Amino acid sequence: MPRYYDLMDDRKSITRWHLRSPVDEKGQEVDPWQFDKGQWLESPGTVRFPVKPPGQALEFTLASFAIPVVHARVVRLFERLGIQNEAQFIPVQVEGQSEPWFILNALSIIRCIDDARCAQVQYWKPEDNRPDKVGQYRAVHGMRIDPTKPGTAHIFRPWGWRVALVVSESLKDAMEKEGITGTRFVEA
Repeated sequence: MPRYYDLMDDRKSITRWHLRSPVDEKGQEVDPWQFDKGQWLESPGTVRFPVKPPGQALEFTLASFAIPVVHARVVRLFERLGIQNEAQFIPVQVEGQSEPWFILNALSIIRCIDDARCAQVQYWKPEDNRPDKVGQYRAVHGMRIDPTKPGTAHIFRPWGWRVALVVSESLKDAMEKEGITGTRFVEA
């Protein structure tokens, strides 16, 4: 049975950097929610990430709003694995960095959360006064994935809970073997 992992930012280091909300070349905030829709994006122009507080750069970081920002080594790993078509890598500038950095925009959203195996799920209801969210997840604790749903996908966001970024066991293993810094994997 295939295994999947919630790819998270390892926040335990006190010397690590923290990436803030993305801004454009004029310093205006860029819509952060466009990066979790599971679809190809036209170029959003120059996107910059302020760093505060500064610290050790990580090759995988969740910036504000859980935007995955990765170093070029991650892009090359996806290419070597032949899975570069599962994500869009949007070039960005990171304050104080000259090397190439990218937003990792996962291109699939899969209905795969196994409610019965999760620790707890809550749904938006009509009485919550958010008609745009009724029927979607309001909270998912101890998320578990139905391993029969993702098929051959190696990276995706779960339908209804797009704050999560899920990877296959083979991608997790490859990232660990490559020594990609900043990752934390929680079995889903």
